[in-house]
Amino acid sequence: MHTVKHWFSDSLIGQGLLVLVLGVGLGALFRRDEHPGLWMVQGVLYTAVVMGTLAVQRHRTSRATGAGPRTIAGLNRKIRHREVPRDPEERAVMRRLLDDQLAKIERGERWLPYWLGVMGLVAVGLLVLGATRGSLGYSLGVAVLVAGFILWLLWMRRRTLELYHHMRAALREHA
Repeated sequence: MHTVKHWFSDSLIGQGLLVLVLGVGLGALFRRDEHPGLWMVQGVLYTAVVMGTLAVQRHRTSRATGAGPRTIAGLNRKIRHREVPRDPEERAVMRRLLDDQLAKIERGERWLPYWLGVMGLVAVGLLVLGATRGSLGYSLGVAVLVAGFILWLLWMRRRTLELYHHMRAALREHA
């Protein structure tokens, strides 16, 4: 299990296979009446979009930190486990990685209330549509899922910020 987990976090191919399987599986689940070939085409399209986005993000992070994708994946693993590298060069790369990630979070902070508001409006809109059409159960379920997703996003953001600030302080102590 340990190597499979690392393979998914390090390998763009592993992540692509996972997205493809999920895309085809969700297509099969929600579009049962359509041809299975369409599920595959949609799954491949979703995978291409996600993998293109991931590749661009990896390239930007590599360029900002001066390290390769495998090094960054290893450093992210160390950050999650709150491990400070012993090597001074590796600590410098981790410092640049933390600065880059915190800058991304701070840039996204400006748009966060708008995204959360749009998701809330969608949930409320579905509730209103469900109430007017008489199918409140489905609409209520989706609204609860959206509310749960919003709370999860806020919790993960807070947790990630705490982790990054803790690691930044730990790196300062070891400097």
